[in-house]
Amino acid sequence: MPGLRRQGLIIGALAAGMTMFALPGTATAQVMDDHIYSMFLVDQLEVRPVDGQQPIGWQASGWIGGDFTRFWIKSEGEIATEGRGGRAEAQALYSRLIAPFWEFQVGVRVDARRGASSDRARVQAVVGLEGLAPYWFEIEPALFVSTTGDISARVEASHDMFLTQRLLLQPRIDFNVAVQEVPEYGVGSGVNNLGLGLRLRYEIRREVAPYIGVRWEQRFAGTADLARAAGEDASSLGIVAGLRFWF
Repeated sequence: MPGLRRQGLIIGALAAGMTMFALPGTATAQVMDDHIYSMFLVDQLEVRPVDGQQPIGWQASGWIGGDFTRFWIKSEGEIATEGRGGRAEAQALYSRLIAPFWEFQVGVRVDARRGASSDRARVQAVVGLEGLAPYWFEIEPALFVSTTGDISARVEASHDMFLTQRLLLQPRIDFNVAVQEVPEYGVGSGVNNLGLGLRLRYEIRREVAPYIGVRWEQRFAGTADLARAAGEDASSLGIVAGLRFWF
């Protein structure tokens, strides 16, 4: 069974392929897109022990719509279990199938930071893609522009490898870059950070899968300097344990 995002893209790709054979003047594409589907996936809900702390991290997404157009929501973040601290991100996106296995997405992203003494938030415009590369790698490149003109970008990629019918290994990579430095959000100019993850999950049911794994993150240049100034490490490595589920 393919990954859920992959499954949605495959449905859209098949729909797009079928419309290519529709007779001129028919309403085939419109009829197909009248069917409404939905999905919500919590890909990560995990404890991330590192440096004596045990923050809880999450990454979730969901969509509702037809074969060609959809409304997406995405969220990710991390919250401290001891004291104040954490970050959260939410995106609301309009998505349109533009090619087999590829969606164009545009919308709004809201970032929130919780500090030791104050909280802050900012709004950014989002333009991105989501799709399948060769060998079934799920890829999400996105460009962000804040209300003050700060420009940044992110690329995420993951791949589900079936070891057995129920045991899966998921490697994941993500990295962020920024044109301008934004100290209040811990963002330096240039390459900000590189994250690598490897998670092994067991599907009790297709909808529910506990997992364990390892997660490494390295911050670079100005972003690393800002992290050290805030009392954080520029590099982290730790074991994670969590639950993946969808409906």
